[in-house]
Amino acid sequence: MNKDRLEWVMSGLNQYKLTKSEDVFIKNVLADFDKNNALTEHQEDKLENLYKDKSRLKPNKISSNYFSFKESIPKKAKVQRLRARDVLIES
Repeated sequence: MNKDRLEWVMSGLNQYKLTKSEDVFIKNVLADFDKNNALTEHQEDKLENLYKDKSRLKPNKISSNYFSFKESIPKKAKVQRLRARDVLIES
């Protein structure tokens, strides 16, 4: 895996909430890549699978209010004007 690909995967994973073990794994992968400028095949596979699983199973935001609805200011009700054709004239 080259540096550009690793950065792309990491930017994608930064959108998701990770477990503690996933976070430790990613820190170890980054440290190994900085040290060796390469990853093992097992690390690459695990990293790619982690990205695929996260993108498939979870929404693309970390924030807790991602699914909450924004509070909106109530709109003023329009007053319907009565017209001559709408008014029933009884005589």
